[in-house]
Amino acid sequence: MPVSSPFSPISPQERDISNLFVGILIVGAAVFVLVTAFVVIAMIRYRQRRGSTEEPYQEFGRRKLEIAWTIAPTVVVLVLLGFTVKTMAATSPGPGDHPPDLVITGYQWWWGVQYPASGAVTANEIHLPVGKRMLLQLEGGDVIHDFWVPQLGRKMDMIPGHTNWLWVEPTQTGTFLGACAEYCGAEHAWMRIRVIVQPQAEFDAWLRQQTLAAVTPPGGDAAQGAMLFQQQTCASCHAVAGTAANAQVGPNLTHFGGRDTIAAGVLDNTPENLAKWLKDPQSVKPGSHMPDLQLSDEQIRQLVAYLEAQK
Repeated sequence: MPVSSPFSPISPQERDISNLFVGILIVGAAVFVLVTAFVVIAMIRYRQRRGSTEEPYQEFGRRKLEIAWTIAPTVVVLVLLGFTVKTMAATSPGPGDHPPDLVITGYQWWWGVQYPASGAVTANEIHLPVGKRMLLQLEGGDVIHDFWVPQLGRKMDMIPGHTNWLWVEPTQTGTFLGACAEYCGAEHAWMRIRVIVQPQAEFDAWLRQQTLAAVTPPGGDAAQGAMLFQQQTCASCHAVAGTAANAQVGPNLTHFGGRDTIAAGVLDNTPENLAKWLKDPQSVKPGSHMPDLQLSDEQIRQLVAYLEAQK
């Protein structure tokens, strides 16, 4: 399982955030130690001695000390504020800074992903080239979601009717995990996202593949599955490029067979798991908007053959 931690950043943006967090943690720890030390010293030095009837020494004020402990925290907070503003500027672009490289939309409970320059559309998985700065445009499709891949950058809300932007610049290849970080309903916990960072040549090849139309099966179960996909309500919710199915209610399935997971990370994408998902979606992801189509075993086999062929 890929590691997903903000303490192992793979982008300059997340490194800045991680450094800021660690810095604030160190300053907070130092303040805690200092205050604790002063409290302990005061408890020991100014305690009432055993057997003494005299009241312990009382301090009625030291102007210089009071000024110092007022100025010092103010300076510390202002310094931290400066570093925070600098980090925010480095990680949060404003509108119009650059045309978006990706448009990511959060839905209950999956992710729509578009690459505007090429027209490629996918779902629940993001592919990025290593070493290239990419601008993400984040949209909310129904309720408020929150895009967060801890090793890539900061959390960012996805609000219906309000566009947000996020810079990412992965510096190493691999697969990195993210999730929705804003409670968005029953299956919030299973709204996962995978970021696959590739060398530029591999990314370019993948992107070209994503722009191709769906494979037309020559015969067999896959061909029957293609017909069934159009006849059943599948085409009412999903799009498959190169066919009459162009609905936008559910994830785009044009290259479904090339993805790693099903239902935004609930299951690994295998024929057996896909059959399980089609048989009874609610047993796999309770509350999801995927309906139970009451498919026969033969129909499920045909649909699995068709969808898994879409690489």
